[in-house]
Amino acid sequence: MKKIISLLAILVLCQSLHAQISTIIPSSPAIAITSVADTHTWTAFNNPAMLGYLDKPEIGLQVENRYLLSELSTKSIQLALPSSLLNAGISFSHFGYSLYQEILAGICFARNFSDKFAMGVQFNYYTAYFSASNAYHGAFLPQIGLSVRLSPDFSLGFNTFNPFQANIQTDYVTKRLPSVFSLGTEYFFSRDLVWRTQADKEVSSNYRLAMGFEYQLMQNFVFKLGASGSDYLVPCLGVGLKTGPFRIDLNGELHPLLGLNTLAAIKYRFGK
Repeated sequence: MKKIISLLAILVLCQSLHAQISTIIPSSPAIAITSVADTHTWTAFNNPAMLGYLDKPEIGLQVENRYLLSELSTKSIQLALPSSLLNAGISFSHFGYSLYQEILAGICFARNFSDKFAMGVQFNYYTAYFSASNAYHGAFLPQIGLSVRLSPDFSLGFNTFNPFQANIQTDYVTKRLPSVFSLGTEYFFSRDLVWRTQADKEVSSNYRLAMGFEYQLMQNFVFKLGASGSDYLVPCLGVGLKTGPFRIDLNGELHPLLGLNTLAAIKYRFGK
C-alpha cells in the first residue's frame, strides 16, 4: 500500500510539472535551461546542432534531483565523437524508481558548416515501465536542431523534440509524450560575460520563457544567474568550475510551489 501511495503521489506531481521540466527531457547545465543557443556546450536531448561545434571527444555525466525526492531523480550520460566529416554522439537517460521508470536513448549526428551555422538530427527511443502491466512500452521520437551564428557575438538556436507528437498506447492508458519547440539567443557582451534567452512551447501547454547570464570571474570559475517562468517565476543560481580537461557544473532552482531542484554535471574532454 505504501508503494502504491508513493507511486500515485509521484505521478500527480509529475503531471503538475510544466512540460519544459518534463521527466522525459533531461535538464541542462546552462542556467535556467537556456541551452538551445549555447554554442559552447552540447547537452544531450537539448539541441543536437550544438554537437557540430565540438572539435574534441568528450564524455559527460549528469544527475538531477527534483524537489528533494529520490524517486524524481534523472541520471544521464553522453559521449561525443567528432570527425572531419560528421560529428556523432550517443546519450542515455534514466528517470524513476522500481514502480515507474522512464528511459530515453539517442543517437545524434551533426555538422558545422564553416562556423556560420550547424545542423543536427537525433534519433531517440523512449520507453516507460508500467508496474500495472509489468511491461515496457516505447516509441521513437525524432529531434531536429539548428544553430546560426549571425555575428561572432550573436547566435540563434532552434530545436524541436518529438515534432510529430508520438504517444504511447498501453492496455490501460494512453501516455501523451511532450512535443516541444524551442527558440533561443546567445549574446556575448565580452569574452567573460554571456547572455542567453529561450522560449519553449509544448503543444498543449503554456509558453515557458527563460534567460540567464554566465560570468567568468576567474580563469577557471563561472558564476551563473537566471530565471524562468510559465505559471510561476523560478529563480536559478549556479556555478561552473574548469580544471584541466574537466568541467563541473552545479545548478539550483527554487520553484515557489514545488521546492528545490538541483543539478550536478561533470564533463571530461579528451586531448589537449
